[in-house]
Amino acid sequence: MTPTQRDEGELLGAHVSTQGGVHTSLGRGGLIGATAIQVFTKTPNQWREPEIAEPVVREFRNRLAESNIRAVVSHDSYLINLATPDPLLSRRSTTSFTAELHRCRELGIGAVVSHPGNYIDHREAGLERNARNYTECLRAVPDVRLLIEGTAGSGTALGSTFEELAELRERIAPDVRDRVGFCLDTCHLYSAGYDLVRGFDEVWARWDRVVGIEHLRCLHLNDSKTPFGSRRDRHQLVAEGSLGPNPFRRIMRDPRFAGIPKILETPKGDDLVTNDRRMLRRLRAYARPPRRPG
Repeated sequence: MTPTQRDEGELLGAHVSTQGGVHTSLGRGGLIGATAIQVFTKTPNQWREPEIAEPVVREFRNRLAESNIRAVVSHDSYLINLATPDPLLSRRSTTSFTAELHRCRELGIGAVVSHPGNYIDHREAGLERNARNYTECLRAVPDVRLLIEGTAGSGTALGSTFEELAELRERIAPDVRDRVGFCLDTCHLYSAGYDLVRGFDEVWARWDRVVGIEHLRCLHLNDSKTPFGSRRDRHQLVAEGSLGPNPFRRIMRDPRFAGIPKILETPKGDDLVTNDRRMLRRLRAYARPPRRPG
């Protein structure tokens, strides 16, 4: 397979814009050669919760059926904090996250990637609030899966350790827990102290032991602008940051990750297309087995 050819089971792409309506994202995914995309279903830095008109829902579903896109996930709003001790912010956050689940169900998007909240006061209390609010939202909207994203570990953000992610899932009520999986970001992992460069196998063995490889449902493939253990979330183009090419090469060749959507959130550049195309070609080249000498 050449770098521009796509494996039939591949799920690889990028976060793409929904400017002009969420249905436009599928064409943008096509332009970069994606087989999986991530979208915002609303403006991520505003509380306004738009209702998606029925014609847009139909257009999105029709375009998806006709495209080469095999997987779509959404990402929730940056404003949501389901671990906050502030009762007003907590209520706004649960309302917003429930609305996100509703929009995804209407559109046929099967999963929402969500950062755990910032606990602000006490970690233990924040974990309990986070789990309780996730439970409430999932009970309100059936079918759609929650993918909790591991964080880089800055400030009071929850979810920077495998143990904390496992505990957060365990605290979510049993009647909705089977709809809870995880999204891991290579930049976040490296910044949080999981050494994908020098200890790739050990990192994934620990994930499987603490959380379970079966609960990993999405990967964000981002290099890091900052060094190992920085606790900072600064994305860089694949193989052009502190991780370098090898972790991405190994992810692309590892059969454990073959059926998992892999999404770029790397810098877009001026035209929103060229960088993503180039990164996807690079990742597809990594997926090819090495040539044997002679």
